[in-house]
Amino acid sequence: MTTRRSLLATLAAMGGALPLARGAAAAGAPAGDVRVLSTWDFGAAANDAAFARLRAGGTLLDAVEAGARVPEADPENHSVGYGGYPDRDGHVTLDAVIMDDAGAVGAVAALEETVHAISVARRVMEKTPHTFLVGEGATRFAREQGFEKVDLLTPPAEQAWREWLKTAKYQPVANSETGTYGTAAPHRTPGGALDHDTIGLLARTADGRMAGACTTSGMAFKIRGRVGDSPQVGAGLYVERGVGGATSTGVGEEVTRVAGSARVVASMRAGRSAQVACEEVVRHIAALRGDAIKGMQVGFLALDTKGNVGAFCLLPGFTYAVTDARGTTTVHSAPSLYRA
Repeated sequence: MTTRRSLLATLAAMGGALPLARGAAAAGAPAGDVRVLSTWDFGAAANDAAFARLRAGGTLLDAVEAGARVPEADPENHSVGYGGYPDRDGHVTLDAVIMDDAGAVGAVAALEETVHAISVARRVMEKTPHTFLVGEGATRFAREQGFEKVDLLTPPAEQAWREWLKTAKYQPVANSETGTYGTAAPHRTPGGALDHDTIGLLARTADGRMAGACTTSGMAFKIRGRVGDSPQVGAGLYVERGVGGATSTGVGEEVTRVAGSARVVASMRAGRSAQVACEEVVRHIAALRGDAIKGMQVGFLALDTKGNVGAFCLLPGFTYAVTDARGTTTVHSAPSLYRA
């Protein structure tokens, strides 16, 4: 069975697993220093794979795809790819988007029986005149493109789903303790916030060009057919040449309401720093939604073309991984609007 430890060992053998350290919250980094960043502490392994791909001569799209494929293949990560929690009917469905700063986009939603949704999304971008395929059509396209059919429902994920069925209503409901919907015993930080979720990645080369990716298995035990913010350009991910990029995490419905990632980038375009731009959107969501989002997590991660980082969230517990030009990866804790 593939584990995070074995994935890191594989990356190390490839020359891609690099030193990991933990650091305090950081609003930015020296201009030109940052190359790759991603949401959550498990993004460190994704960053290492992305950085290794860049170092080997890959493009930015190659890098963010390689990074996203790491958690997608990890059966211990129940919010991304293989091993993800299913919908309320027991089907694991995947959403993903990939984008560069010249406007090239590919996305899939409600993709089934395919491990690497991010790679299918890239094929949508490169092999079709479209930007977004969903459901049965996305799955059929994956088969046509040679992607292997794989049962994504692992025994632990199935067990969690069956436990959920014993007590849950037959619809996802907001769970104020976990900050998500209908999840069964997710891993939490001491403060109670989720420390894993959708993974979003942003990468920048020395000339300031950028690309990004976002991939997820979506809300645990969701209504069949539900699609969150992750695969939607402007919600879960947005990248713009000459400005920067942003990605989101947390309850996707709240991000979608305000086109969150596009709004972060728009704020940077207007002259705000990456940090201030993330804060502005989180504060707007809090003001707009009030008690309706009590206990829910929403966070944003941003990178400008000079390599400066921004990160902000509603609740404590949102971590992110940054890999600099030396290949050193550091995990930070994002500042939050509210205390636990």
